[in-house]
Amino acid sequence: MHEYTSTPRVWGLSCPGSPEEVGRVRRWTRDVLRDSPCADDAALIVTELSANAVLHTASADGGPAGGAFHVSLAVSGVVVSISVTDSGGTKTAPTVEHPGAEETHGRGLAMVTALAHHVETHGDQRGHTVTAHLTHAPDAS
Repeated sequence: MHEYTSTPRVWGLSCPGSPEEVGRVRRWTRDVLRDSPCADDAALIVTELSANAVLHTASADGGPAGGAFHVSLAVSGVVVSISVTDSGGTKTAPTVEHPGAEETHGRGLAMVTALAHHVETHGDQRGHTVTAHLTHAPDAS
């Protein structure tokens, strides 16, 4: 390995907080991870986390924090980490919920937790970052 090049790669994307951006983030994730065995799960996870940022925080267009959310992908030979940072505006951290059978919301973070090897949340009312880590077999290269 060259001394100035590391194996892990990191990509970032900042988006206005409109619902249309969720689809753009999903496509971007698929493009970045096109050769990864985690691409489909990562696309589903980034879709859910981005939608949560747009729907439940100040990341939404017109929000007091500028209406934006930020996505990062960190990729190594065995791990893909997806992080979505919202613009805050909520006093509670994102948590897994257990909605009733008739509820139409509240299942997304449970789905993310089921797909990922590990999920962590950091932050406060100024913004939360939810990171999901997916693991896979090492690259043969």
